[in-house]
Amino acid sequence: MPLPLRRALGAAALLAALQAHAQDAAPPEPPAAPPVNSAMDAPLFYQLLIGELELNNGQTGVAFQVLLDAARRTADEELFKRVVNIALQARAGDQALMAARAWAEARPGSADAHQTVVQLLALMNKPAEVPQPLTTLLRVAPELQRPGLIVALPRLFQRSPDPKAVLAALGPVLQAQTGPLKPAALFTQARLAINAGDNERALALTRELAALTPDDDDAMQLAVDLLPVEPKAEALISARLQQNPGQHALRQAYARALIQSQRPAEAAREFRLLTEATPDNPAPWLALGAIELDLKHIPAAEAALHEALKRLDTPAAGSDSEIRARADGRRNVWLLLSQAAEQRGDLKAAEAALQKVDGGGLEVDFRRASLLARQGKLAEGRKLLQPAADASDKDARAALLAEAQLLREHRDFAGSLAVLKAATARFPGDTDLIYEQAMMAERVGRFEEMETLLRRVIELKPDHHHAYNALGYSLADRNLRLSEAKQLIERALKLAPGEAVIVDSLGWVEFRLGNLPEAARLLRQAHSGRPDAEIAAHLGEVLWASGAQDEARRVWQEAARRDPGNEALRETLDRLKVKL
Repeated sequence: MPLPLRRALGAAALLAALQAHAQDAAPPEPPAAPPVNSAMDAPLFYQLLIGELELNNGQTGVAFQVLLDAARRTADEELFKRVVNIALQARAGDQALMAARAWAEARPGSADAHQTVVQLLALMNKPAEVPQPLTTLLRVAPELQRPGLIVALPRLFQRSPDPKAVLAALGPVLQAQTGPLKPAALFTQARLAINAGDNERALALTRELAALTPDDDDAMQLAVDLLPVEPKAEALISARLQQNPGQHALRQAYARALIQSQRPAEAAREFRLLTEATPDNPAPWLALGAIELDLKHIPAAEAALHEALKRLDTPAAGSDSEIRARADGRRNVWLLLSQAAEQRGDLKAAEAALQKVDGGGLEVDFRRASLLARQGKLAEGRKLLQPAADASDKDARAALLAEAQLLREHRDFAGSLAVLKAATARFPGDTDLIYEQAMMAERVGRFEEMETLLRRVIELKPDHHHAYNALGYSLADRNLRLSEAKQLIERALKLAPGEAVIVDSLGWVEFRLGNLPEAARLLRQAHSGRPDAEIAAHLGEVLWASGAQDEARRVWQEAARRDPGNEALRETLDRLKVKL
C-alpha cells in the first residue's frame, strides 16, 4: 500500500479515536434522554488532530507547541500531562518545565500541576526555584498527602551535585511548617543536612524531632545514619534503647552503624543482647560470629556460627525469598567456619567446611586458594583467582583484588604490589585499587611512591578518610613531619569521627610528639572499640613509656593470646626487649 494511503488510514483511525474520546457517553437513564454533545469545538478538535499527527510523523517540536496551545485554551489537566510527557520523552527539560508551569498557572488549585513543577525543577537541578511551587503545593494538596510530599524531597534531590544549595533553598520552606507537618519537616531538614554534610545541624534537628515525637522511630533512623559521622547522635539511640530494650530493629541498626564506625567490640555487645532477646533468630548469631572472627576470638566465633547454623538448618516454610535468604545464610556460615578453622591451623576442618558451601564463586575460590598457600602451594592458589580472559570488568577487578589479598596475607608483598599495579593500569582512576597499591608500596619500603599514590587518591576522592589516615600514620610511624601527620589524621577523623583505627593513629602521633597522657587516652579509646593486636601494641608501648609497665604487660598478653603471630606486636616486644 502506498505511503500516503497508509497515512490516510492512520489519520482516519486516529480521527475516529479522537471523536470517541471527545464525546461524552449518553447517560443510561432515562433511555429517551438525548445525548450530551462534547464541549469540544471544531477548531479545538482539529488542533488536537494536527498535534497528534505531527507527533506520529516525528515532528515533536511542532506537536508540543500545538498541543500546549490547546491545553492553555482548555485548561485540561490530562492534556497538560500529555504535553509534559511529550517533552520529557524528547528529553526537552526546559519545554517540559514550561508546560508544567503553564499547567500550574491555568489550574492554580491543582496539586498535580505544582508537584510536577517541583519534580522537574529537582530533575533539572534548580533548587533555588523550588520554594514558590513547593509552598503552593503544600497549600493546595490534600492534608493527608502533605507529610508524604515533604519526606519525599530528599529522594527527589538525591542526585544533586550541590546538596548544600538544596538545603539552603528548601530550608526556609520547611522551617515554616507547623502543626501536623512539623515532624515531617524536621525529618526532611535533617536528612537534607546529612546530605549536605552539615552534621551539627542535622543532629540539632534530630534532637528536636526526638523531643517532639518521642515514640516514633524517624528520629532514631536519623541518629543511626548520623552515628558514623557524628558520635553525639549515639546518646539518642542509647537513651531510646534504655527506655525500650525491646526495640530489636533499632538495636540491630545501631550495631550495624557501630561496625561501619569500626567499633566491632561494641557491635558484638549489641548482637549478644539480640541473641539473648531473640534466640531463635539466626541473623544476630551469624553477625556475632563474623565480628568475633574479625576480633580473632576464634572459639567464640565458632560457637556463635554453630548456633546460627542450628537455626538455619531447621526446616521452615516461607516465601521463595525467605528460603533463599536461609540458603545464603548457611553459605556464609560455612565460609566463616572454614576461615575460623584455617586461623586455628586446622586445614582439614577448613576444607571440610568448604565442601559444605553450596555453589562456587570467588569467595570459595579465595578460601581454597588460601588453604593451598598454607600448604606451600601459593602458585597453585593464585591460579584459582586469576580472572578468565572473558571475565567482565567487575569480575576481573574482584579477582585481581582477591589475588593481591592472598599474596599480602602470605607475605608476598612485592607480588601483591605487582598485581595491584596491573589492576590500576586496567582500571585507572579506581581509588580503592590505588589505595591498596599505596599500602603495598609502603610494605616494600617505597615510601615516596606510597605518598604519591595516597595524594592521588585524595585528589580523586577528597573524602577518602582512609587515605588521609594512612599517610598521616605512615609519617608518624617514621617520626617524620609530625605536625603535618597530625593534620592529616585529624582530617581523617573529621570525615569518620570515632573510627578506632583513626583514633589509634592520632594517639600514635601524640606519642611521637611526646604527649603521653593524651596518647594514652586516645589509645585506650581506640582499644576499647577495636581491641586488635596492633592497637594493643601501641597502647602497651605508651603505657610502658609512661611507667605503667604492669598494665602494659597485661594489654600485650591479652593481645598475644588472641593474635600470637601479629607482626606489629612482635616488633614492639622485640624492640623494647620485653618477654611476656
